[in-house]
Amino acid sequence: MSVPIAIGLYCICWWLSFFIMLPIGVRTPEADAVEPGMADSAPIAPYLWRKALGATILAAIIFAAVYVIIAYRLIPLELFPTSL
Repeated sequence: MSVPIAIGLYCICWWLSFFIMLPIGVRTPEADAVEPGMADSAPIAPYLWRKALGATILAAIIFAAVYVIIAYRLIPLELFPTSL
């Protein structure tokens, strides 16, 4: 696997992981605590840095698994139309 493909694959894994982490632990305000102009579904404290860190760790695990599958040819390359 070349370096640009590995970077692209990691970026895809990171964004997928980040979108998976976004709804975890979200709390919305009570109905009487909503201020004018604020969406009812707006989270109180989204903790985006924690979710980005969690996405980084999850993406590293997913990327490592995909890398091992590709590097050790655990799936035959004949199944793919082009070789990696």
